[in-house]
Amino acid sequence: MPQHFSQKLSANGVFSKSSTAEPLLSRHDALALATVTDTPSLTIRAQNLRDRGFRNLITYSRKVFIPLTPLCRNVCHYCTFARSPRQLSTPYLLIDEILETVRQGAAHGCKEVLFTLGERPEDRYPAARNALAKLGFESTLDYLSHVAGVVLKETGLLPHINAGCMSLAEIKQLRSVSASMGMMLESASSRLGERGMPHHGSPDKDPQRRLETIRLAGQQQVPFTSGILIGIGENRKERIEALLALRQLHLEHGHIQEIIIQNFRAKPGTRMATAPEPDLNELLWSIAVARLIFGPQMSIQAPPNLSPGLLPQLINAGINDWGGVSPLTPDYVNPEAPWPHLNKLAHQTELAGKHLQERLAIYPKYAIESSTWLDPALQTTVIRMVDTEGYPRTDLWVAGQNIAPARTEIDCIEGKINEQQVSPELRAIVAWVKEGKTLTEQKVERLFQARGPELGYLCQQADSLRQQRCGDSVTYVVNRNINYTNVCYFKCQFCAFAKGKTSENLRGRPYDLSKEEISRRTQEAWERGSNEVCMQGGIHPDYNGQTYLDLLKTVGSTTPKMHIHAFSPLEVWQGAKTLGISIKAFLVQLNSEGLQSLPGTAAEILDDEVRAIICQDKISTTQWLEVVKTAHQVGLKTTATIMFGHVEQLQHWARHLLKIRDLQTHTGGFTELVPLPFVPMTSPLYLKGRARKGPTFRETLLMHAVSRLVLYRKIDNIQTSWVKLGDQGASLTLKAGANDLGGTLMNESITQAAGADHGQEKTPQEMDSLIRSINRIPKHRSTLYGEISPERINAAYQAVELAAIINTPLARKR
Repeated sequence: MPQHFSQKLSANGVFSKSSTAEPLLSRHDALALATVTDTPSLTIRAQNLRDRGFRNLITYSRKVFIPLTPLCRNVCHYCTFARSPRQLSTPYLLIDEILETVRQGAAHGCKEVLFTLGERPEDRYPAARNALAKLGFESTLDYLSHVAGVVLKETGLLPHINAGCMSLAEIKQLRSVSASMGMMLESASSRLGERGMPHHGSPDKDPQRRLETIRLAGQQQVPFTSGILIGIGENRKERIEALLALRQLHLEHGHIQEIIIQNFRAKPGTRMATAPEPDLNELLWSIAVARLIFGPQMSIQAPPNLSPGLLPQLINAGINDWGGVSPLTPDYVNPEAPWPHLNKLAHQTELAGKHLQERLAIYPKYAIESSTWLDPALQTTVIRMVDTEGYPRTDLWVAGQNIAPARTEIDCIEGKINEQQVSPELRAIVAWVKEGKTLTEQKVERLFQARGPELGYLCQQADSLRQQRCGDSVTYVVNRNINYTNVCYFKCQFCAFAKGKTSENLRGRPYDLSKEEISRRTQEAWERGSNEVCMQGGIHPDYNGQTYLDLLKTVGSTTPKMHIHAFSPLEVWQGAKTLGISIKAFLVQLNSEGLQSLPGTAAEILDDEVRAIICQDKISTTQWLEVVKTAHQVGLKTTATIMFGHVEQLQHWARHLLKIRDLQTHTGGFTELVPLPFVPMTSPLYLKGRARKGPTFRETLLMHAVSRLVLYRKIDNIQTSWVKLGDQGASLTLKAGANDLGGTLMNESITQAAGADHGQEKTPQEMDSLIRSINRIPKHRSTLYGEISPERINAAYQAVELAAIINTPLARKR
């Protein structure tokens, strides 16, 4: 992502959300845990903390494990990863074999490449130095930097680097080619480095040296993984001291993504082959204590392959993450412990009442705040990989493209939901809605976080409320869009429709429709059974308020009975400004010339943090709301819209919906809410690497379902956009709370300009077929949800093919 854009994101706070930090255990209280032997009571407290931070989710990263070199200058007494040169055919993996493995991993859905290697083998082995010289590198870390850069460029998978102790310069070098780094502290006790102890003869296992590396990583804003290894000779107090040392570094720099609690496993052929392994109680105690020390927000991980058959117990001790799990490569550090199959891991997680959720190597918080935590070279890659919360996109669905939604989302809609897997908190919020109580921003945001069984539960609850309020009819209007010009002097970063002097390389050339072409299209629409003409366009620099009045006269004189649904709040605001009159006075003039309702577009996201990025020179949130409020006051109904899936976050969705609800409470002037998924393909914001790839289908389902819940008893009509979602997407959202299919849309062009595959027109016959395919009842409606005469309905079904349109070329430009 370009640096200036990163700075703007940071300055506007879009990717950060203030929250009151929860007080952590004092050092004294944390150390006192060393004497607590009641492990069950500790785990209960840990579970409660974990659930406050991570809800019903247990995460993992789908990874490829690349052991760059097993040569190491250290001689840890429990390690089987490190080898000597005589045990190897080649000291280092070569780039071609690495790329082959990584590409196989990509085919298995992997998104992380874990590079693990021994520490500075060139300091100990001439064979390492010679091999590096042949490869053209001075050090192992130089070679690692090259390899990680090639993997990132060639495959797009994100390197996570476990390179051991590093200098400041080495961390800087590797930050440019990796999403995150890691190094186990293992223990903060120097006692373990004494003769006869496991770290004797291993200079890089000095705790102060390792803590210094972690501190330097924090200074360089590197997302970092660390943790402790239990059962290698340390005592409980020393474990707590190690956790406190890590906590202090995190409090200073905020860079530690997760804490791993790893249990020692005795390995044949090592000096500690007969050493006792920590028992289950010791592992559960350590996990619970780590959770209590770090609180609800820190990710606590335990490797699942080191505790087979015990995974639900680990969850109940307070973890929220399984770490990296590979469907392709073994755990080269613990080769005797195979990864659990992901289906089995999901099942074991489900047994503990949790949902298995994939993450990236870089955790969601850091992915969202990528301008802070990632080198600019990686920011666009990560932005395009994630959803609104920072979790990875796991299917190919993109709004506007002809790609089927994933089976998992379809099953959420159509499958049976086990409410025991739905958090009491979420069920309580739904009950609150049914009682008619107004939701807070935090509660709405929590609804948008639903995943797995919770997603299905919300969609089914929303559908139940839809049936209660709207019955089983699915409505739509026969209408024609007339976008009278695609020239616009506003610089909205998301818009692929508007054209200017430098934009003729986008879809279509600049045009400004003639009065005759507008009249022809209107007459044709009436003859084809249309009840509505929807008129919107760019803000042409030659347009003023009189232009909009003249457009109304043209349509009204051609088809006096046609409902005119026209002009976004931006156009109304601009028209009033150019005439030098108030918004109210201009709306009264528009109404007197035939305007009957307004589309609630130009809303995008009603939060100025977001608008400062995507439409900086457009009307503000306050101005949009004022135009719409005034329209309602003079008797003009409007729709409401939300365009989602670009740079905004969940709190912005919540704020937007609550602003719509609040205004509706006062005016009652909204007829419907229309969720509009961001279509990215030709959007400047996306092409410049500044926006996500639109919403996921899960998020699209949630937007319709949550809108139904938030607007319950306020706005009955939730519309789905077949143009943006296609037939299958639209039908699924109709099962998730929506009740309206929008319009037949003769000559839809805005979504087409954004690169959508769907659109132009869907005939009444096609609309009916889609609606009946989900066992619902098609119903024609007016713009204001009134009845339509049989004569108009018959005309719509007997419509002939549309004539070719003429986009009148520009007469002049400014």
